[in-house]
Amino acid sequence: MEIPVIDLSQLEGENRSKTMALLHEACEKWGFFQVENHGLEKKLMDKVKQLVNAHYEENLKESFYESETAKGLVNKCDVDWESSFFIWHRPASNINDIHNLSENLRQIMDEYITQLIQLAEKLSQLMSENLGLDRDYIKKTFSGAKGPSVGTKVAKYPECPRPELVRGLREHTDAGGIILLLQDERVPGLEFLKDGEWKKIPPSKNNTIFVNTGDQLEVLSNGRYKSTLHRVMAGKEGSRLSIATFYNPAGDAIISSAPEFSYPQNYKFQDYLKLYATTKFSDKGPRFEAMKKIADGHGSLGV
Repeated sequence: MEIPVIDLSQLEGENRSKTMALLHEACEKWGFFQVENHGLEKKLMDKVKQLVNAHYEENLKESFYESETAKGLVNKCDVDWESSFFIWHRPASNINDIHNLSENLRQIMDEYITQLIQLAEKLSQLMSENLGLDRDYIKKTFSGAKGPSVGTKVAKYPECPRPELVRGLREHTDAGGIILLLQDERVPGLEFLKDGEWKKIPPSKNNTIFVNTGDQLEVLSNGRYKSTLHRVMAGKEGSRLSIATFYNPAGDAIISSAPEFSYPQNYKFQDYLKLYATTKFSDKGPRFEAMKKIADGHGSLGV
């Protein structure tokens, strides 16, 4: 099975209906897909990857291999074999507060995110249209007082001497909305669960962006667009790069699905994140049930 590829250049011509149908099928049946001709500048994407790799080599690699995670890899363990940090972009940025980032990387990352948000908003419009909603429905639903929340997890998955003992990143679904991934061109490791089997996601080629949908889009779409379990496998050869940007609801955004469906109603995304923080690597079903009880006044995050 080939991973769906959505060519956004086809939206302007006679193939628009076919492209929209392909996107709808990818969201309904896969929960992940690749996007090409997305409008992001290739030189900018290449520069981001180059600068992030340089930052890891200069500032993070040595400390990772000196960490307890790396030194303690003797038996199977429930940790993630990754070196990562998180950048907030919207509604407020923390990029100037992150230690040892070069001014060049800060500037290039800001330029990249500006273009990537345009892609995220375009995808949100197309998904809204496919669901029979107003084109701005997802963006409006995700917007709190200051608009949607956007942040990027910058990660390297270093070479691992005992990959059979640990995951690069354990199995989970993503808490938020639309996730846009700029990933390694050479080193594999990402896997998504499809029809009960783990499907290997090959390294990105030809300037593509890999996209997957998160828990809040599943709720908003009444379960039509599923968030999908995924993981990163540790490997002996090569250090894998992952730059995953999350186009998420604001913390104060109120998330709901239609009343006739079984998904939870009228909860704040920040409350979902509090629960997600302690249950990320567990099944999402109990999280949805807990949020229904909280929204109905029959439960709390402390229960």
